Amino acid sequence: MADKLFRAVILGPPGSGKGTISQRIAQCFGLQHLSSGDFLRENITANTEAGVLAKQYIEQGLLVPDHVITRLMLNRLEKITRHSWLLDGFPRTLVQAEALNSICSVDVVISLNIPFETLKERLSTRWVHPSSGRMYNMEFNPPHIHGIDDVSGEPLVQHEDDKPDVVAARLKEYKGIAKPVIDLYKKEGVLHSVSGTETNKIWPYIYSLLCTKIPPVDPEESQHPPPLYSQ
Repeated sequence: MADKLFRAVILGPPGSGKGTISQRIAQCFGLQHLSSGDFLRENITANTEAGVLAKQYIEQGLLVPDHVITRLMLNRLEKITRHSWLLDGFPRTLVQAEALNSICSVDVVISLNIPFETLKERLSTRWVHPSSGRMYNMEFNPPHIHGIDDVSGEPLVQHEDDKPDVVAARLKEYKGIAKPVIDLYKKEGVLHSVSGTETNKIWPYIYSLLCTKIPPVDPEESQHPPPLYSQ
C-alpha cells in the first residue's frame, strides 16, 4: 500500500462493468471499494434518515437527488481517514463532483467508454437480486439456476429500466449528466478514458495505469492478472 492515501473514481454508463472492474481493482491494489448503490441499500435497510428519503425517490422510479446522495456519501468518506478507496457510482453529476472536491482531491478517475450496442445488449440480458444488488448476465455470468440468486436462493428480477425499450433513453440521459463531470476531471488532469467492448480486454490497460500510481498488493499480479468474466 502506498504511504499516501490513494483516492480513485470509476465512471461509466449503466452496463459498462463498473462493479466488476471496481472489485478487481480493490482486490489487486488493496483499495476499499465504496459503492453508492451498496450504501443506499444499507441505509434503506437500516431505515436511516437518508435511507428513508432515498427510498421515497426510488419507489417512484426517480433518481436519488444530489443533496441526499451527497450527504450520505460525504458522511461516509469523512470517516475513512486511514484507508485508500475507490468510488463506484459517485459522483454522478457535476454538483456531486464539486461536493467531493470540497472535502478531498481525487488522484485518478477512470472513465469507461463502451459502445452503445454493447451496453444495450448487456443491459437487456441483466438480472438482479433486489435485496443485495447482486447482478447476473444471462450471456456471460448466469446464475447456477435460471432465475435464482446463487447465494440466497431467492428469485431474480429484471429492472424495468433494463428492458430494451428503456435502455436507449437511460444511456442518453447518462451521457448528458456525465459530460460535465468528465470535463471537470479532464481539466484537473486526473481523467483516464478506457475504451473497449470486453472487460477482460479492458482490464490490462486499467491495471497497467494503476501500477504507475500505486503498488499492487501482489506484484506478481502484474505478470498474471486474475481472469474476469468475459464481457
